[in-house]
Amino acid sequence: MEQLKEMVYIVDDDYRVRESLSALLQAYGKNVELFSSGQEFLQYQRQDDCACLLLDLSLPNMSGLEVQQQAMSRAALPVIFITGRGDVPSSVQAMKGGAIDFLTKPLDEVSLLAAIDAALAKERLLRSEQNEQAQLRSLYRTLTPREQQVLSLLVKGMLNKQAAGCLGITEYTVQVHRGHIMKKLRTKSFAALVQLASRLPIDLIPSPTNNA
Repeated sequence: MEQLKEMVYIVDDDYRVRESLSALLQAYGKNVELFSSGQEFLQYQRQDDCACLLLDLSLPNMSGLEVQQQAMSRAALPVIFITGRGDVPSSVQAMKGGAIDFLTKPLDEVSLLAAIDAALAKERLLRSEQNEQAQLRSLYRTLTPREQQVLSLLVKGMLNKQAAGCLGITEYTVQVHRGHIMKKLRTKSFAALVQLASRLPIDLIPSPTNNA
């Protein structure tokens, strides 16, 4: 399996802080990209598979909270805030905005690394779930409209005979559709089919109609 390209983005207007964090994280095998301002980071074209953002709270021109808000509006990205002072209102606002952690300078190495590992783990899980959903959607769209209707009824607990009556087709036809559905969705049992269908977005399951 191809390894994900992971990245830690560091945004801090203090050159010494950026270089110190970069040296520390690279010593632990992390890939890093450095930015001196929020604007510079937001203009950057990300090419990672998995990443987190180490973000200074007190940036000039655009605050860390503003950077967080704009970054999150584009794509989910785990954020770890760093600050030179304890600021309870800001930390609360940051956490409500989805931040993973809020660390105070001077940074504790163990706490920093733990926060970064937690952020990257969360991002890996999110990417995995997104990829799974994309694959499920792709498989689902190989079904014909009638097969989608049959699937909708079967996963709601209807027997083949009941689904046939609802759709105005024969029970044998439902059985044929069911076989095609299982093949297209790559499931070997009806239980597996129901489990897979439960992970499909609700909006994809159509309301049954009586059209032939």
